[in-house]
Amino acid sequence: MKKFENVSGVAAPMPLVNIDTDMIIPKQFLKTIKRSGLGANLFDEMRFNRDGSEIADFVLNKPAYRSAEILVAGDNFGCGSSREHAPWALKDFGIKVVISTSYADIFFNNCFKNGILPVVLTKEAVDVLMEDAERGENARISVDLENQTVSSTDGTHFSFEVDAFKKECLLNGLDDIGLTLQKESSIDHFEATHAAKAPWV
Repeated sequence: MKKFENVSGVAAPMPLVNIDTDMIIPKQFLKTIKRSGLGANLFDEMRFNRDGSEIADFVLNKPAYRSAEILVAGDNFGCGSSREHAPWALKDFGIKVVISTSYADIFFNNCFKNGILPVVLTKEAVDVLMEDAERGENARISVDLENQTVSSTDGTHFSFEVDAFKKECLLNGLDDIGLTLQKESSIDHFEATHAAKAPWV
């Protein structure tokens, strides 16, 4: 997993509440165990008509937001089933930060494991950033994980809380596998010692 770096750019506004994981990545795309390729089907039923053509007024189809790395969303983002494909799809599309007032717990934790920062802010703060995001290319929102701040275009700063362990994992690019590999020498030592004591195993 790549180290998380500060993000500054256009943010896509999605004011809908209760955006669930089936809306993020519909069930028919869950056949893969690869983390790549799912971005093409992110919000599939909201982005595309049945014939595959784009729905012009969907936010991520608008020119200003096609390369958005930040998503400002309504309450309870990522609710529904626990599918990890949801953060995979967001990450593959290019989303690095989601900002909302609340998230479903499993989705929230899966974001950290996949290099996405889910920021929790008050409704008042999210409303300000949502309005800012709606200005399109004329607005830039900045997210600083190290200092735990989100800044609007006019320089207004909003502080957010984040678990210290999850923060360090993002900053150092450590997923569950990376954390395990930090103990690689100890694991190798244990296996060698155990093999010597019980060669028949």
